[in-house]
Amino acid sequence: MSNVYFEDLFTVKNVDPDGKKFDRVSRLFCDSESFKMDLILDVNTQLYQLGINDKFRLMLCSSMRDDGLTDEGEYDKTIENVPRVRMFEYVMYGKIYRIEGDEYNTETSRLAAYVSFGGLLMRIQGEANNLNGFEADKNIYLLIKKVETIEKLLKEMNKGVCSKNLLEECPELGEKMVENEKLKYRLNILKRSAEQSNGLEEKKTPELPPQKIAKGVTKHFEVVDYGDSIIEKLNNLFTNVIKKSFPSWSQPVNIKETFNPKYGDYQFDSCFQISRHLITEKKMKTSPKDIAAEIIINLEMIPLVEKYDNVNGYINIFLNAKHLGKKIGEACAKGVSIPKISKRHVVVDYSSPNIAKQMHVGHLRSTIIGDSIARLLEFIGFSILRINHIGDWGTQFGMLIAYLRERFPNYLTEKPKIEDLQTFYKESKTKFDEDGDFKSRAYQCVVKLQNGEKEFIDAWNMICDISRKEFENIYKRLDVLNLVERGESFYQSRMLSLVKELDNEGILKEEDGRKLMFIDGCNIPLTVVKSDGGFTYDTSDLATIKQRLFEEKADWILYIVDRGQSEHLETIYAAAQKLNWYDPNEKRVEHVQFGLVLGEDKKKFKTRSGDTVKLLDLLDEGVRRAEEKLRSRETNFESDGQLIEAAESLAYGCIKYADLSQSRIADYVFSFDRMLDDRGNTAVYLLYAYTRIRAIARNAKVERTAINNYLAQLEDGIIPLEHPREIRLAKQILKFSDCILNTVTTLHISKICDYVYELATLFHDFYKECYVINKTNNEDGTEQININYNRLVLCEVVADVMQQCFSILGIKPIDRM
Repeated sequence: MSNVYFEDLFTVKNVDPDGKKFDRVSRLFCDSESFKMDLILDVNTQLYQLGINDKFRLMLCSSMRDDGLTDEGEYDKTIENVPRVRMFEYVMYGKIYRIEGDEYNTETSRLAAYVSFGGLLMRIQGEANNLNGFEADKNIYLLIKKVETIEKLLKEMNKGVCSKNLLEECPELGEKMVENEKLKYRLNILKRSAEQSNGLEEKKTPELPPQKIAKGVTKHFEVVDYGDSIIEKLNNLFTNVIKKSFPSWSQPVNIKETFNPKYGDYQFDSCFQISRHLITEKKMKTSPKDIAAEIIINLEMIPLVEKYDNVNGYINIFLNAKHLGKKIGEACAKGVSIPKISKRHVVVDYSSPNIAKQMHVGHLRSTIIGDSIARLLEFIGFSILRINHIGDWGTQFGMLIAYLRERFPNYLTEKPKIEDLQTFYKESKTKFDEDGDFKSRAYQCVVKLQNGEKEFIDAWNMICDISRKEFENIYKRLDVLNLVERGESFYQSRMLSLVKELDNEGILKEEDGRKLMFIDGCNIPLTVVKSDGGFTYDTSDLATIKQRLFEEKADWILYIVDRGQSEHLETIYAAAQKLNWYDPNEKRVEHVQFGLVLGEDKKKFKTRSGDTVKLLDLLDEGVRRAEEKLRSRETNFESDGQLIEAAESLAYGCIKYADLSQSRIADYVFSFDRMLDDRGNTAVYLLYAYTRIRAIARNAKVERTAINNYLAQLEDGIIPLEHPREIRLAKQILKFSDCILNTVTTLHISKICDYVYELATLFHDFYKECYVINKTNNEDGTEQININYNRLVLCEVVADVMQQCFSILGIKPIDRM
């Protein structure tokens, strides 16, 4: 969804008409070109010169990102992945502090929004429809670029001139030019191959029906019951009414949370778009206010909602505090009611290390993200098959076995360590590339391995076992469970039958001794058989996806693989669709891609010597630092063993959370100092909050059974929510269901991290203002403990939900911190 509130070209009509009040700042009075908007804007003209008759492009948006994701706080020029920055010359960050307007139920109604950018002010005024989405207290970015700069660049582009200024302005352009040349080269090869294939074919290949390759997001599940969801319940409610009242309006309903209590808890603001739609498509002039009135009349009153208010075409939704209190009581007794979703069988492919090599930091994200996604889908009731697609077959094993036989003839009885195996692998690869005789012997070993000769099978099993022990050690430490190992060796027989099947159907085309599969819309064909008769990763991946679809009968197949494999996997999916193996509207086959782990220098994470960081070393260093942090807190542990156990839980939790809390499609900088910080959105902050919450009831010596007995005595099981902090906390608790649905749809685990961080932050706000346990001294000197059980229930539910989030993230809470 776009996060742009308004965009247009403006002309400066006047500057400082009442005189210049500040040395560095001028007040500009501007008119817009397209939307007849009036703009008054304070600009630091010492930094950015604008004068009378100057034209500029203005954008007002909630985020510096153009991918629909949000960001917070002031603009930081060191942060990457904010492409809008490169499109503008002047940026300010501020907050909308006032909205003014008349009762706009006509086309001439006007609205004014006032924004403060750290003291520099802006007022934009015009037709209300053009300021849809503006709300008081919302944060906002202002971005400006002079039209003369834009026009100059356009002239250069139209002339085909790639000037230095143009490349600096659009750094992607240079990359695209290089990519374009590569695509031209590939296209010429494919054209030549197609011409040769057409000339050589003796019989016409049977035509396949045209395939429609799915693009975009399809919701591959059905919600049977929304549970305690708030937003999805409201979306569903409004969708049903709008379908009946305005059947020609087909846009999805998007209920938004408000941030000012006078506008309710949630808001529906699409009446303006519906009004424009009716005017344009149906020639019906219906004001937003009248549209809102008709929607409200037809809305069902549900227990969740206290009332709907029509404020000039905005429908403000006020939640029922008693209903929230009832749901909190139920959540304490039975847990938050999460949505019931139609069950799916899901194959999740993640981690995927290579045999004879140590796991390194490059395996971290796939392992952590894949495990968390599997936990999430299991949490909502899906059946999950976790697959570890290891690299355990191929020419490299012939090289390694041949090398071991020559250099270490007793290798089967005196087994090497994993780090020695990795060294031997590198040495064997060098020899394979340089020594023709050794290469011949290595190929002979491959043949003997494929023929199942005992010595070579024993050698292969030994190499796999050594590697497997290291993998399992890391998985145990990270609490990664139930991974089913299925290496490339598992699919060998299936590859043979697959090639035969594709050959028989006339799908494969020969070129230079290779057998290729061409897919419409894909840049590069799949190489199914090499010129020497061997198989490739393309063959293996085709056999893999077919096995998962037909033998495992998977409804979803998720590949947790780095984004560099995107083109390859999309080609595999397109091939599977071309072969009619699955319909993308019915089955979810998806590349869950992620970015790189970077070092502090924002380059690929390496050791000081330039080597890849071993995952085992990374975990050890994390534990060492976590132990130091716990010792510095002077936390009382009963034994060193208990301290080490806590340090391990803290270290692994911090490493996981630092990864999962990032946007998975972006690169992120790995920093032990940041992840072990107890301030901000870190695992330390959350674990500390959780420990503190659990200690409230424990220190008051209140057992959970006592809390349940208290709930049973309440009228209708309703927890009274009276303080605003109690209500905000209750709303956040019930958003857990919405968060789960959103995360299942997008597979962005960072949404759960954002949710639990907001929950912990709101709890701290609540705890500062609302006493739970109050201790007073009696006249006789004894201590009186007063317990607010309503608030204690809230505390327990917060801790329960945090524990569920930790479980999905694969983080173990700590009793003491």
